[in-house]
Amino acid sequence: MWDFLTFRKMLTPIVIQVLFWLSVVACILGGIGAILVGIARIDRTPELIGIGILAVVFGPLVMRIYCEWLIVLFRINDTLTDIRRNTDRGK
Repeated sequence: MWDFLTFRKMLTPIVIQVLFWLSVVACILGGIGAILVGIARIDRTPELIGIGILAVVFGPLVMRIYCEWLIVLFRINDTLTDIRRNTDRGK
């Protein structure tokens, strides 16, 4: 608990994971919505259908890569903290 209150334990990686899953749900629902709207229109808008398919397929992938990049930054911080702790212990 003390590590959390003194900002030694990061809360952001957990928040990033929650935001990732929310964004995946948003990409899938938004993509399916775009596909359905594209199909429901009188002129059967192929651009909107294509955008919906791209959102469903590539949206979660792009969000995964972005969130992994952010988490790597926090893991680098954790590793550097461990290195500092180990070198301080040796003195």
